[in-house]
Amino acid sequence: MTQHSATFRIIKDTIFITAGVLGAGMGIKGFLLSSHFIDGGVTGISMLLSSIFNIPLPIWLLVINLPFIGLGYRQFGRQFAFKSTLGIAGLSLSLAIIPYPDVTPDLLLTSVFGGFFIGAGIGLAMRGGAVLDGTEIAALLISRSSPILKVSDVILLLNVVIFSAAAFFLGVSPALYSMITYFAASKTVDFIIHGIEEYTAVLIISRHHEQIRNQIIDRGWGVTVLKGQEGYGKHGSHHDIESVLYVVLTRLELNRLRSMIISTDPRAFIIQHTVDDVAGGKVKSLPLH
Repeated sequence: MTQHSATFRIIKDTIFITAGVLGAGMGIKGFLLSSHFIDGGVTGISMLLSSIFNIPLPIWLLVINLPFIGLGYRQFGRQFAFKSTLGIAGLSLSLAIIPYPDVTPDLLLTSVFGGFFIGAGIGLAMRGGAVLDGTEIAALLISRSSPILKVSDVILLLNVVIFSAAAFFLGVSPALYSMITYFAASKTVDFIIHGIEEYTAVLIISRHHEQIRNQIIDRGWGVTVLKGQEGYGKHGSHHDIESVLYVVLTRLELNRLRSMIISTDPRAFIIQHTVDDVAGGKVKSLPLH
């Protein structure tokens, strides 16, 4: 990496993390705190403890998050730990000193837009290589020590405990609104990380693979041809398939591809799954004329 590109990346990451800190601060202080709503994860735990013990939220954010950053140091490296420490410290500082306005007394708007700003802040910080919430680090570490639990299972169980505690200490209505906040935040994080152009991988098994391959190329997508053999039935009977087509494209173009395949071979076997990220290659089609 050249000096110029390294400097550009540092500046870009700094902008993302700073914007993330300010966005999350707006969601927490500008929306949630006045209505006593919380988010999920470690941030939600901090907000719940702040409400119960009347200790300032910035202190709880530091006390609870930083140990997870320390635990994740070996897994994600020094740079990640340094950025995340600065991000969490920056969020705590912004909540302590920035006079965010109390935007609206409407409870539904508070829960939805509070979650939106928190999710946007967490997502932007992640784009900058940092985290503002140690939940996923904790979930990853727990799942690796357990042969049964996955990361998503740990996050789900953690949030069930958090919102159950919120219903007990804050009341059922604030807990239900807090769940809306969490859903809004999680969807916003997904959108910020993956964007509208979330990628999808498609496997195509067809006896008309050559015709479909040519149509895919004509439309400007990239395609990888894999050698394969079709197998089915409990006795393992099979027919030879010369080629299996593998295409990666944006989800906005998925229906266009499927329609093209089905019009060529209605009996084609199509498998699709989401892809977190793509680097290089050809994943966008030519513009329609």
